[in-house]
Amino acid sequence: MLQLFVNAEGGLTMAGYVLSIALLALCLLTGLALAERGDRRGADARRLAYCAMAVALAYVTSFIKVFKLPYGGSVTLMSMLFIVLVAHWYGVKTGVLVGFAYGILQFLQEPYFLSLFQVCCDYVLAFAALGLAGLFRGKKNGLLLGYVVAVLARGVFHTLGGYLYWMDYMPENFPQALRDLYPIIYNYSYLLAEGLVTVLIIKIPAVEKALERIRESAVR
Repeated sequence: MLQLFVNAEGGLTMAGYVLSIALLALCLLTGLALAERGDRRGADARRLAYCAMAVALAYVTSFIKVFKLPYGGSVTLMSMLFIVLVAHWYGVKTGVLVGFAYGILQFLQEPYFLSLFQVCCDYVLAFAALGLAGLFRGKKNGLLLGYVVAVLARGVFHTLGGYLYWMDYMPENFPQALRDLYPIIYNYSYLLAEGLVTVLIIKIPAVEKALERIRESAVR
């Protein structure tokens, strides 16, 4: 079944791209439809609408890669922020569920399958961990603190996958002295780079005010 969507090189087949685009369109259409009916159905419909649109925006911006590393991982256009915002607005449970859904989309976007647990580390658990940003919901500088914790938590699972699976694919002449630290350095290099840029942007006063207005609309 997997071969229908993933080719031998680990990329998407035509069917995989069609499914990926269809899921993205479904997220966008669901979000827009629920947003239009949000006033009649109340807070639950509004929450679903914002969650769907956050996943869609995260997915779209994940395709805009500022820098891409050779063995996977990239600096994107603040794609993690949209999942963190959901957790900041609605708490850990909702954030983890939305991150889980986003992780599945990420697997469809750039699938690499070595084992079920490797997929969980690199996609499902890594992106679900972004929901931990909700731990700081309602606290002073909660978005900033939550974002930092979310990025670090995501890196833990990518690093775990690196130690358990990906180091076996390093060339034979890879320096032995770097083996213990390489998964940490590799994964946090692009995560912290994107994280730093995002933090600098969300601390711009105009951006802070805009995000606060969006939060008020999302949780009213």
